[in-house]
Amino acid sequence: MTTKIAVAGLGYVGLSMACLLARDNEVVGLDLDEARVEGLRQGRSPIHDEDIERFLEHEDLALTFTTDPAEAYAGAEFVIIATPTNYDEVTNYFNTGSVESVIADVARLAPEATMVVKSTIPVGFIEDVRARLGTDQVIFSPEFLREGRALHDNLNPSRIVVGEDSTRARRFAELLVKGADVDDVPLLFTAPTEAEAIKLFANTYLAMRVAFFNELDSFAISRGLSSRQIIDGVGLDPRIGTHYNNPSFGYGGYCLPKDTRQLLANYSEVPQTLITAIVDANTTRKDFVAFDILDRQPKVVGIHRLLMKAGSDNFRESSVQGIMKRIKAKGIKVVVFEPELTADQLDEDGKFFGSKVYKKLDKFKAKADVIVANRMADELEDVREKVYTRDLFGSD
Repeated sequence: MTTKIAVAGLGYVGLSMACLLARDNEVVGLDLDEARVEGLRQGRSPIHDEDIERFLEHEDLALTFTTDPAEAYAGAEFVIIATPTNYDEVTNYFNTGSVESVIADVARLAPEATMVVKSTIPVGFIEDVRARLGTDQVIFSPEFLREGRALHDNLNPSRIVVGEDSTRARRFAELLVKGADVDDVPLLFTAPTEAEAIKLFANTYLAMRVAFFNELDSFAISRGLSSRQIIDGVGLDPRIGTHYNNPSFGYGGYCLPKDTRQLLANYSEVPQTLITAIVDANTTRKDFVAFDILDRQPKVVGIHRLLMKAGSDNFRESSVQGIMKRIKAKGIKVVVFEPELTADQLDEDGKFFGSKVYKKLDKFKAKADVIVANRMADELEDVREKVYTRDLFGSD
């Protein structure tokens, strides 16, 4: 007997979960964006993820899509909530309004369903929302997915964490393991608040590692040293390792910037120095890189790609945009090469925050005398002498 599962929110988290679970279960994906839903019905993924695109086109999935909450939740044993929780700079907190809206709808339309929050939430949210909304049907299971590789990471999970140790929690974990391509998956069942903390601390540790190697790189640049040699030597210590060590312009994207700031907000009454330093280090790195570029006295700076990382289609808080803004603030002309930009992402005059956008690479190369690339690309090899990058290993 298959399990009926609804997934609310069809971004990279929700859609990858829907594809995974629809291998063995009846899954209904819910999103309020009619164009997104219509595209999915025709087999088109709204996000760039090779495995999701392959699943939608070739896999035999029991997966349908709707914009109607009543249709999605009817008869569902589990409702996975994967709606956005953007960081609110005013309140210093995640905006959990979309999550709470889904919880209220499910409590009204399908009160017997177990709601599994996959959206990133503040520490203490589950206990709070249970009390405020009067339901104990909500649990939390953090996701540990990379943008552009979300379904791959669901098919090959590093671990599965569920913020409750109960029959329903174990049943949900079993569904995830059954859909995966691997069997030996570490399972961890915790209290809800501990699960929330696991998510934020895991991402903050990753941000700390990015910040550490970036500051190592800044030191090497300032002293005229070889960053590559230092990183190679440091990484040969097995306690440190040679992974996740490639310098960049700073950590960016949808997760690390907001998760580090949210964890810092949760520390408001707890003594700390390290979490603040991790958040501040990202600003310091962007300042340093921008200064290093400006030290070359460019007349026109070209930004090669605005994406958060290779293999992604996400422009949200990409670190190179921080560099771009700092350079423009000094009065230097900036042009952009980004073929993925759509008309609704441009200014009224067809520019990106006032900068001319080139869709043809040759014209872009000719215009810029310094080309800024967070990651080196083969298509820039013929103008390598113009390229400014801190990419040492050709990886994220």
